[in-house]
Amino acid sequence: MRTEKTACILCSRNCGLLVDIEDGKFTKIRGDEDHPLSQGYICQKAARLNYYQNNEDRLEHPLKRQTDGSYTRISWDDALAEIASRLLNIRTQYGGEAFATAGGGGQGNHLGGAYLGQMRAAMKSYYNYNSLGQEKTGDFWLNGRLFGSQACHTTEDVEHGDFVIFLGCNPFQSHGIPNARDTLKEIKKDPDRTMVVIDPRRTETAKSADIHLQLKPGTDVYLLSAMLSIIVRENLHDEAFLNEHCTGFDSVKEMLLNIPVDEYVAAADVPMEDVLKVARGFAQAESACVRADLGIQHSNHSTLNSYFEKLFFLITGQFGKKGCNNLHDSLIPILSDTDERNPKFKRSVHHGMFPVSGIFPPNILPDEILKAGDRRIRAMIVDSCNPAVTWPDATAHKKAFESLDLLVVVDVAMTETAQLADYVLPAASQFEKWEFTGFNMEFPKNGFHARHPLFPAKGETLQEAEIYTRLLEAMGEIPKRFPILSRIAKHEPQFSSHLGFIAALAATLATNKKQIRYGASILYRTLGPALGNDAASMAVLLPLTLSLAQKYPDAVRRAGHPGNKLTQGINLFKAILAARSGLIFSEHRFEDVWKLVKNPQQKITLEVPEMLEAMKKLKVDDLTSEQYPFILSAGERRSYNANQIYRNPQWRKVDHAGFMRMHPEDAERLDLTKGDRVKCHSETGSIEAVIEIDNSVRTGYLMMPHGYGSNYQKGSPNGPEINLITGLDHCDPIHRTPLHKSVPVNIEKLSA
Repeated sequence: MRTEKTACILCSRNCGLLVDIEDGKFTKIRGDEDHPLSQGYICQKAARLNYYQNNEDRLEHPLKRQTDGSYTRISWDDALAEIASRLLNIRTQYGGEAFATAGGGGQGNHLGGAYLGQMRAAMKSYYNYNSLGQEKTGDFWLNGRLFGSQACHTTEDVEHGDFVIFLGCNPFQSHGIPNARDTLKEIKKDPDRTMVVIDPRRTETAKSADIHLQLKPGTDVYLLSAMLSIIVRENLHDEAFLNEHCTGFDSVKEMLLNIPVDEYVAAADVPMEDVLKVARGFAQAESACVRADLGIQHSNHSTLNSYFEKLFFLITGQFGKKGCNNLHDSLIPILSDTDERNPKFKRSVHHGMFPVSGIFPPNILPDEILKAGDRRIRAMIVDSCNPAVTWPDATAHKKAFESLDLLVVVDVAMTETAQLADYVLPAASQFEKWEFTGFNMEFPKNGFHARHPLFPAKGETLQEAEIYTRLLEAMGEIPKRFPILSRIAKHEPQFSSHLGFIAALAATLATNKKQIRYGASILYRTLGPALGNDAASMAVLLPLTLSLAQKYPDAVRRAGHPGNKLTQGINLFKAILAARSGLIFSEHRFEDVWKLVKNPQQKITLEVPEMLEAMKKLKVDDLTSEQYPFILSAGERRSYNANQIYRNPQWRKVDHAGFMRMHPEDAERLDLTKGDRVKCHSETGSIEAVIEIDNSVRTGYLMMPHGYGSNYQKGSPNGPEINLITGLDHCDPIHRTPLHKSVPVNIEKLSA
C-alpha cells in the first residue's frame, strides 16, 4: 500500500486528494490539507473514484467496427493509418467543413484537448463542439459584450461577501464555490452576513438561507429585472462607480425604469416584501456578490437572465472589490474570443450559427450532419465525451452519428457514443497519465494542479498526446522526428533553463510557419522526453507559463515565482511539475481587475443592444399548456449523481432509480404515491420515471437528475435517459443553449 496526492475529477473545483493505493485500486480517499485551494475539503462523491478507475467498461485495445456491428481488435499502427487515410480523403474531396470534433476534455482532463485541437487545424476545420456549448456560452457571449472579450470570465468572492445571492444553483450539492459546505456553514452562522437563494425548489442551500425567493419556474427574468428596477427607482445604484468604470448606463436605466415591477413580481409569485429586502440589501451591503449557474443559464430567457445577473453587481458597484464579483486571469486558455460581429469567424452551414468562445452549440450538430446537403459534416472525432447520452435529443444525435462517413471515439470506456463508432481508440484513465484542469477561476489568488500518474496504463491504452501526435504523423502533417530540437532539449545545460530550446523552437517555427499549429505535438516529441518522469505531455504548458509571466509578472512574483522576463515563466513551469499538491500561480491586487477588462479605456459596456431590444419584446408568458401542464427541470445535482464518467451504477449509495420529484398536491391529483412509475412526455420524446413525493418543489414543477441512462456492460439503461425528452429547438434564440431547466412535459401514470 502507498499514499499519493492527486485531485478529484467530478466537478470544476477539482479538490486535492490523498489516496491510498493497493493492488491497483483506491482503498481510501480523503482531502489533501496541503492543497492550496481546497485545503483538505472533500465531498462524498470523490470517495467513490475507484468506480471510475476500475470498471468493466474500461477499454484496453483499439477496436474497429465490422459490417455486422461487432468490434474486433486492431493494432495501433493499422488503426491510425486507416483513420489518417480516410480523413485525408474526406479533406481532399469535401474540405474542412466536412470535419468536426466533439469534447476534448471533461471536468478534470483538459490536457488532451490541447492535442485534439490540432486535428481541426490539420483538417482545416473550424467546428468545435463540446459540453460548454450547452452550458455556458450565453454567459461567455455576454462577457464579450460587457468586458470586451468572450475570454473574460467573472468569479465571485463568496467566502468574504457580506451579502451573497445564490441564483439558480445549489452549492451544497453542485459545489462550484470553494469548499462549498464549509463556506455555506460559515455564512449561515455569521449574524452580520446575509444569504439569499433564488430557486423554484427549497434546496439544501435554500434551507440555510436568510431569504429564499421560491419563484415560479422560468420567471427569473421578471424577478431579476424587477429587483434592478427597484434599485434604480430608489437611487441605490452606485453613480460614482458607474461614471468611473462603465459606459451606457443611461440606456440601461431607461429600460429598467420602464419595468412593470408589480406585474413582474406577481409573475414570479414571490412576496414583494422579500423582493424589496433583497434588492435594497444587496445594493446597500458593504460587499455583495452573485453566484449563478445552470438554473438560470438553462432556463427560459437564459441570455436575459445572465444579463440581469451581471447588472446586479455592476450597477451597484459590487465589482472589483473583496467580497464581490471580479474578473480573473487564466493559465489554461479554454476560452477564446469569437465575436460573431467579426466576419472572419465562420458560421455553420445549415443553421448559420456562430461559435461562442470558439465553441458551437450541440443543439445544432444533428442538423449540420443530416441537413446540410453536400456541405454536411461527414467525419468526427469524439474525445472524452458521450453526446449520445449527454447532449439534447439523444435520438437525433445517435441518428446523426450513424450517418457519418467516419466516427472515431477516443475514450477511457466503451460509452454509448463509442458503440456507434467506426474506430474506438482507448485512452489511459485520468489517473494513469499526467493531467490538469483548465478551471482556474479564482481571484485574487489563482491556483493550478498538475496531477501525476498513479497507475500504469491498462493494456494498450495511450494518452491523448501520443494518440493525436501519431495520427498527425500518419497524415504527414508533421515528421516523426525533430532531431535538432530533441538534441538541444536533451543536452541543454541546467543553468540555461530551456532558454536555448525556446530559441531553437522559435527559429524552427519561423522557417516553417505551418508547423505553428502543431506546436503541442512538436513540444511533446522534443522537449517532452527531456522532462523525465513520463511528463512529456506537460511540455505544452511551457509556452503558457511564459505567456502568463509576460502578462502579469508582478502577480506571478507575489505567488512565489521569481525571475526576469526570460526566466520567470520557466521557473513557474518547473514549479508546477514539482508541486504534488498544486500551487498558487498568481496573486493579484483588487485594482488589477481593471487590467483584465478588454474594452477601450478598460471600461465596462453596460448597453447591450440585443438585450435592450429583447426587453422591449418581453411579455409575461406561461410555459405550460393544456397538453404539457408541468415544467420539468432536467438535470438536478444530487448526492449521488455526477458526470457520465461513473458508468457502474453501483457507485450510488442512494437513489438508484434517479427519481422524479413531485409536489404532494400534484401527486394526489394524479393518484400517485411514492415509488409509482410514470411516463414523462415532452414534444421530443418519452421516458419512464419513478415518483418521489417532495414538498420542496412547487406545484406544477418536477425535477430529475442528470448522469443516468448509461448501458453499463451493454445492459439496460440504468436510470432515466433524460436527453430523450430534451429538444434541439427548445433553446435560447441567440446562442442556442438548451433550456433543460424548463422543459414542458405531461405525466402519465403507468399500471403497476
